[in-house]
Amino acid sequence: MGIWLIDADVLAGSRFRISALAETVATLGVLAGARPHRPGQLARPAEQRAAFQARMADDPVGRAFLKSAFLPTWLTDILCPPPDEDEHTFDDEMRRIRTASPAALRADLAGDDPTLNVRDLPSRISAVLDWVWAETVEPDWQRRERAFEADIIARTRRLSTSGWASALDDMRPGMRWLGEGQLQINAYDYPPHDLTNGQLLFVPTTSARGWVGWRRPHRYSVVYPCAGLLAEGRPTAPGALRRLIGPARATLLSLLDDPMSTTQLVSVTGFALGAVGNHLRILLDARLVRRRRAGRLVLYYRTPEGNRLIRATTAHDTQQDKVH
Repeated sequence: MGIWLIDADVLAGSRFRISALAETVATLGVLAGARPHRPGQLARPAEQRAAFQARMADDPVGRAFLKSAFLPTWLTDILCPPPDEDEHTFDDEMRRIRTASPAALRADLAGDDPTLNVRDLPSRISAVLDWVWAETVEPDWQRRERAFEADIIARTRRLSTSGWASALDDMRPGMRWLGEGQLQINAYDYPPHDLTNGQLLFVPTTSARGWVGWRRPHRYSVVYPCAGLLAEGRPTAPGALRRLIGPARATLLSLLDDPMSTTQLVSVTGFALGAVGNHLRILLDARLVRRRRAGRLVLYYRTPEGNRLIRATTAHDTQQDKVH
């Protein structure tokens, strides 16, 4: 399914959605070694991978499930469908897997491993996902959720100022807006699929590539990599800028390519809320940032003066690197 045909009504009705199950699936792929690890995706990579391997050592059905669910360029449909309107939590989204028939789940898994021919296949698959959620995702969920919210705000702003091509082209590898109602979702040579009268969701996760999913006939989703907000360690700013206005303020100013709230800046930087507020007030007084309200959020963004300062100090650092 290389191209989706999307009319103006589908575009107008599309929206962003955060999914706890999608993030759990993304993390499962990393723990299983089936997908690449992005910086910050696992809080303690070596420890969490070892714990997962120990858990799976005594679960032959779980191991067979992973082998049949994650192929190099394919993810089983079991794990792909977008959340429904009434599915707001991990347990809500898991309900469709827990209540599915063993035969239906087995039909969606690759290969013919007889290990999967068990009556309790739904509960065995659910147990693997439950472990990943409870042990690796849920303890870190607030940080991840704030990062996803920041990504959604940035993409929504880009959509409102630059249109769909700008918002979609770099959303996930292989996807781009072709114009005339055509969204290329991957490079595979599949017949176009018409989404007329459907609803399209965009779901950020920590995955490196993402995936697409559907609940035919009317609900479709694009799961995409959250844009660089979960990197390990604190973000860096140009050295000249750090020396000029201080490392904390330089970090905050560098992050404001797109509007962000104080809580989102706290999530990304690890700075205390009070410290972020104080630094933002100084940047406001210096006319390097401005703020505006978007619903319940107050968003901060760089002024033209702030942009010029970023460019100048970046250029200075680049020149110094060439000299040395």
